[in-house]
Amino acid sequence: MVVLKVAEDIEAKIRRLRELGKVTAEPETPPVKPPTASAKKPPRRPRSISSIRERERRKRILIGASILIIIILIISIGVYSYMQSRSANELKDLRTKKVNEVNYYFSHYNFSNKDCAQKAVQVRNLVLQKIQSANSVDELKEINVKAYFDKAVQVYQECVKEQERIAYEKQLNQTKQAKIQAIEVAFQPLLSMPLPDSLRTKVVSAMKTLESQVMSAKTIEEVNSINPDSYLLSLWRDYYFWKIDNIPGNDVILEKEGTKQFLSKAEAKSLLSAITSYTELLQYKVYKVQYVEIALVLPRDRITGGFIQPGDAVMFFAKNGTKGSYREIVNQGYVELVLLPTNAGQISVSESQSQSSSTSSSTSTTYNENHASTYNPGDFQYSNGTTVSDTYSNSQSASQSSSASYSYSVNLAEILKAIAAGKIQASDQAKEALQSYGWKVIDLEQSSDMLVLPPNTEFLVIVKVPSIFVPDILQNQQYLYVAKVST
Repeated sequence: MVVLKVAEDIEAKIRRLRELGKVTAEPETPPVKPPTASAKKPPRRPRSISSIRERERRKRILIGASILIIIILIISIGVYSYMQSRSANELKDLRTKKVNEVNYYFSHYNFSNKDCAQKAVQVRNLVLQKIQSANSVDELKEINVKAYFDKAVQVYQECVKEQERIAYEKQLNQTKQAKIQAIEVAFQPLLSMPLPDSLRTKVVSAMKTLESQVMSAKTIEEVNSINPDSYLLSLWRDYYFWKIDNIPGNDVILEKEGTKQFLSKAEAKSLLSAITSYTELLQYKVYKVQYVEIALVLPRDRITGGFIQPGDAVMFFAKNGTKGSYREIVNQGYVELVLLPTNAGQISVSESQSQSSSTSSSTSTTYNENHASTYNPGDFQYSNGTTVSDTYSNSQSASQSSSASYSYSVNLAEILKAIAAGKIQASDQAKEALQSYGWKVIDLEQSSDMLVLPPNTEFLVIVKVPSIFVPDILQNQQYLYVAKVST
């Protein structure tokens, strides 16, 4: 609109100049040029006044048009410069605004990951480059800073997620390797045992199955949830059962933390089947039963009063010191022989008789006489009395007594020695008479309800026990108790 107005003003000025040229035009006499010396050229025809005026008019028009064109050019240049300056300022302001918008968005987001922040910086530099290289306001307006920021955030988050994924994959692989190593370590003790081929194949297959589960796991939680304990419990139990079955005989010894048990194979398997943790199962040791006989010298009050016989099943208990608690050290053994002590082989017999008689008699006579008088002269009391007593007695006694006694003593130990040396006549009859003498003494105690031998009488007992219990028996002999198993 401004340009059109300026053009109209210029046209109006040109019209005024034309009118001015017509009014001010005056007739002029053209100067007569002197004749030239050259006679060859034809003389110039004199111009008419009208042509001169037309020429001047045209000249004025050209001058006015030139001036008008110059003015138009100057105005156009000014307008153009103004428009260019205005557009440049608007472009500069908008560019600054866009740059500030970029700085605002990118400064208010936490790009904490330095590696991934570089990708966001690249997007930021790209949008800044576009802003700086924009040549027009419209081109600047087309630049969507928020879209570039969103793209930068997206690139940054994708980078962070990728790094987290890589780190998680690395941690997952490390967890898998650690779990596989733990599985192999857990299976190594079992594989080091002398397993039969079938059981070894089963163990290796279970280990490979667990490792395959670990390698196919997608998360760390899934890896950590894989537990070989149930496999190991079943496999270790199979190993114990196989070991028990390959022990000769029908009985085995189970030991746990120093405590040993004599069990049948069926009882041992039942006990091990009830265990729910393979680590607890590994605390047991299995031994074969090998019987040995040992001799013990114990007071009768620690061998059930001595009322035990060969073939009896017994258990052994020990006391931990003088004030300690009692504990079982052997749950089953057998009595092979019991020998009575020397003082049980001493026979002492004594008999005595006595008789006495006595006779006595006595007589006695007593006479008593009393006299008494009392006087009260005034306030004074006076008394007088006499007593007479006579006693007569007579006694007679006689006594008689008589007694007789005899005793004899026989040392059975010496008799046995004499029989062994062949120094006694009729030794067969003597041996027959002494046969089971000791047991008859014990039986007599039971039948008569009378204690013949004192509780501290020592007996020699030969017992049959598994060899593994012998060290415990001998170490605790001072506080050992033998209990008869009742059926």
